[in-house]
Formats: sequence, structure tokens, C-alpha cells
Amino acid sequence: MRPQDQAPIALLIDDSPYIHRLLAVKLKDEGIEFLAAFSGPEGLELAEVQMPSIILLDVNMPDMDGFEVLRRLKADTRTMGIPVIMLSGQAKSTDKVMAFELGAMDFVAKPFDVHELRARINSAVRLTQLMRLLENAARIDGLTGLWNRAYFNERLEAELSVAQRKGGPISLVMCDLDHFKKLNDTFGHPAGDAVLQGFAQVLRQELRAYDIACRYGGEEFALILPGATIQEAAGVCERVRANVEAKSWRKYPKLAVTGSFGVTASGLSGLNDAASWIEAADRALYAAKSGGRNRVRLFDERLGAEQQPLRMAG
Repeated sequence: MRPQDQAPIALLIDDSPYIHRLLAVKLKDEGIEFLAAFSGPEGLELAEVQMPSIILLDVNMPDMDGFEVLRRLKADTRTMGIPVIMLSGQAKSTDKVMAFELGAMDFVAKPFDVHELRARINSAVRLTQLMRLLENAARIDGLTGLWNRAYFNERLEAELSVAQRKGGPISLVMCDLDHFKKLNDTFGHPAGDAVLQGFAQVLRQELRAYDIACRYGGEEFALILPGATIQEAAGVCERVRANVEAKSWRKYPKLAVTGSFGVTASGLSGLNDAASWIEAADRALYAAKSGGRNRVRLFDERLGAEQQPLRMAG
């Protein structure tokens, strides 16, 4: 997950090395980190992995032109919100119309004035940051700073749809802090709040920029890991589990905190709806709880449906 105060990232997708060199030199003092892609497929891959603040996209490229790249960016839930400035050696009105209809924020003809392009980039970055702040305000958990359950519900549906369409892996994790009620009763609610915030901090350290970590409710958390197999997701969870167990709590030195994790890469009975995936991850989580807590369990169909509510399991 990318920190909010990190420098904006601009992804330049252009097959001309000259353009890359020009912008790297002319915009080096703008406080923007530049990523370079020299083809459409390379640009799409970088956009999904790095989630840049803005994309500068050349229209005329071999193999896959800028319009096709733009179509794919706007069809992917992970990249559809990234603003795109189209660059073109021609200023035909038909190209401009197509770019705007496909979702481009701006269109700049080559040869461009660097000062003008700088102003357009900075304006787009500022506007995007403001829009994201407004959009995210209602979807952020106030205590942990993670996404909330409403956002999780929305995003899980979208990510499952993308994974099904593209045929790639995806994993879902349900995790729960062990004996949290006892922790609150023993050390008080301020200690409980500190633990929730500390667990969120560990998640930020261990997850990738495009993973989705959410506070599901109370001491329960949900993680969506696009592109991760169940084994890869289990490895991430094991790192989180170990870091939480080893974590020291400055204000509460006697605290010993652990977490349990249920991981799935499929829905219950092979179904692909969000409810089936959540049920599968819940069953794996309950297996981790009933197996002794402080562990990671993977879902398989042999895990039974007989499970008490997680709020009772602790």
C-alpha cells in the first residue's frame, strides 16, 4: 500500500527514447518520480503494479497504439481512475475526440512546450489527489487508516470479475486478532486501539502497493491479493503473523498479541461470487482458530460448515 505522502509517480508510455530523456531532464525538479515504458503492453503491466498518479501516453506506437492502451486502462478496475494525458505528433480533431471519449483527461500535441506540459501534469496530479481524498474519506476506517468494510465489499466483487476475465490468480484472506476481548478487558480499550493500529501498520509494511487491506469489523480484517496464488498469499500471511507475534508495544510492554489467518483462492464449492469466497476464507480462519490460533490455514472443501461465529471464537 502506497503511503499518502509519497512523491507522485508519472508513468510515461512512449516508444521514443528521446521523449523519455527530454521529460526526465526537463521535469527532474518537479518532485515527480518518472517510470518509463516503451510499449503498450509494458505500460499496462507497470500501471497495474505501480499504480502511478498520472500516465503520459503516446498515441502512435507500434503493435499496440495509445488508444488501445487507454481502452484497457479504463476497463481495469485497478487503473481506471488514473488520469491519462495523451501525447501525439498529430493534432487531428478526430484523435482528440476519440481520446476524450475513451476517458483521457488531456491531449497534448508534439512538439509540446515543456512548460505547458509541466503545468498540465501538475494540475492533473493536484486534481487527482483532491478527488482521491474526497472519494476515500467515506471508505477509510478512522482508527486504522485501512479501507473499511463497505469498500471491501465493492472491491472484492470488482477484483473477482477482473480475475475471472483475465484468468489470473487471486487470493482472499480473513484474519482475526486472537483473544481480543480478553485483551480489552485486561489492558483497556486504549490498548486494544493501539493493537488494531499496530496490526494495520504491519499490513502496510508487508503488502504490495496494489493489495487491498480492509478492517472488516472489530478485530477482523480482510485482505484481497490480486495476482497471488494461495501459496503466495499464505507466505504473506506467515510474515504478517510472525511480525505481529514479535512486535513490542511501547506503552503496553506486557502485551502479547497474535493473529489467525484463513486463506482461499476459490469460492465455496467452486462458486465465484463474493459471498462464496468470504465463506471459504471464514472456514479456513475458523480452522486456524480451532487448531490453536496464531497460525495460517488454507481453505479446502474438507473444512466443515460447523463453525461458531468468530466473535465467539476470540
